[in-house]
Amino acid sequence: MADRRWLDWAQSLHSLAQAGLTYTENPFDVERYHKLQEIAAEIVAAHTLIEPVNWLALLDGEMGYATPKLDVRGIIFKEDRILLVKELADGGWTLPGGWIDLNESPRRAAEREVWEESGYVVKAARLLGVYDRNLHGFPPQIFHTYKLFILCDLLGGAPALSIETGGAEFFARDQIPPLSVARVTPELIERMFEHHLHPEWDPDLD
Repeated sequence: MADRRWLDWAQSLHSLAQAGLTYTENPFDVERYHKLQEIAAEIVAAHTLIEPVNWLALLDGEMGYATPKLDVRGIIFKEDRILLVKELADGGWTLPGGWIDLNESPRRAAEREVWEESGYVVKAARLLGVYDRNLHGFPPQIFHTYKLFILCDLLGGAPALSIETGGAEFFARDQIPPLSVARVTPELIERMFEHHLHPEWDPDLD
């Protein structure tokens, strides 16, 4: 695996800066913490194709004490096939899901995201895993994210398009299409099939 310590450094700097801006009342410290944000943005920009000013604008939108963001993915099997949706952003396929909203439970978020992105009605059944995005081969992202994979029971509905997705289909294990690797990796798709074969397993926890 490529050396991604630069991402750890940038995330740590951003976290320190955001916490400092939340609690300090000293105008000189405010200036110092903004400088830390600039350094974090420059580190990320040096390893990506995005300009520092754009990263800085993204960081400036964050407020309060910095904690990991929560991404939820609905896992739905039909016989031995898994439900994937096609991302319009990059043309790859992924498990339906997205950010958990404020005042929304993980269970409700999974059910909502599956409905919005695929057209299927589901009921969240149980947690299959909590994964640290930094530990599973995802492309670099400035925000530290935990991904919650939740098994859902299929209740009804039909495949539909959305403003973010261009289709929803069930795929066999040996017929997985090109993935949107910013959202899910082949490793985790394989892990979901293993959980499907072993319903007695405990949830994974990084």
